[in-house]
Amino acid sequence: MPPRPASGARPLNEQEFHDWLARALPAGKEGLLPLGDDAAALVPPPGRVAVLTTDALVEGTHFRRESPPEWVGRAAAAVSLSDAAAKGSRPAGLLLALLLPVGTPRQWARSVVLGADRMGRRFGAPLIGGDTKPSPTRSVVSTVVGWGRRGHLAPRAAARAGDVLVTTGTVGRGGLAACRWASSVRTSRGRPRALRNLLEVHPRVREGEELARWAHAMLDTSDGLADASRLLAAASRVRVVIAEARLPLERPLRQLPRAARARAVVYGGDYELLAALPAFAVARASAAVRRVGGRLTVIGWVEPGSGSWLQHGRGRERARREPMPPGGWRPFDAGRRVRGRG
Repeated sequence: MPPRPASGARPLNEQEFHDWLARALPAGKEGLLPLGDDAAALVPPPGRVAVLTTDALVEGTHFRRESPPEWVGRAAAAVSLSDAAAKGSRPAGLLLALLLPVGTPRQWARSVVLGADRMGRRFGAPLIGGDTKPSPTRSVVSTVVGWGRRGHLAPRAAARAGDVLVTTGTVGRGGLAACRWASSVRTSRGRPRALRNLLEVHPRVREGEELARWAHAMLDTSDGLADASRLLAAASRVRVVIAEARLPLERPLRQLPRAARARAVVYGGDYELLAALPAFAVARASAAVRRVGGRLTVIGWVEPGSGSWLQHGRGRERARREPMPPGGWRPFDAGRRVRGRG
């Protein structure tokens, strides 16, 4: 059912909305083409290649109807920024398409746009264009254009046996947000904060640009570390081994029962970077990531073989391995639930 405007809320009018965009966003005055033109134009820096990525957030799948619209916009920009970061690119511009039911409140759309623009500007990618269209369901489609370096794009298919696996940040942040949301539903406490947590994404743009100098392969963990490790192993035709004891878990997860903690770890929505580096580069990469305010943790290695494996215990010889447990976001699976992020 299309959303009904709250009492006194003005429904969205496309032309009025476009006029507001041109007035409200500085990119409409600063760009090579004004905001609202048929296209946007950017000048690539010398020696760089264009890196483009797009993503979509859909109400009922990635965010809830009552989610704060500014946070929906923030998350929409952030998930595309995270993909751009995984190729070591420097973001330059953001495009946003709003697909909205007739009668959507004007303020909802404005808040989404402002949230996306603020997130993009944090990383040098202001809103430079987009579109609005009527749709049965609220959806927000974001596209980021960035500049990368040829030969330093860290494709998923380039991990090599002997590489060391590293991750930025922590593991299980998305799973922890889901646990806190479930708790708020049961207890009716902390729901506003839990809704925001579901949409909280910290794209590792600066870390990605540093890691791309050494990484053979890199990808973001939008669908969780388990899913990312399987994608890396399949694309590179290698065996990926992750040591459970080395995982930098979100601290509150350590207080959960083991089964709940294991589910949270593979739930998805972490939006960190998983990279395969040559062993000689780990110390330098860690120092570079620290200089931009990030954190890097060695969590495993790459060897000949196939598949993604989770190793329990310490020591490669005595430890026990098992296939990486299932996890990751599957929006087309039957019985899915709203996760809150892309």
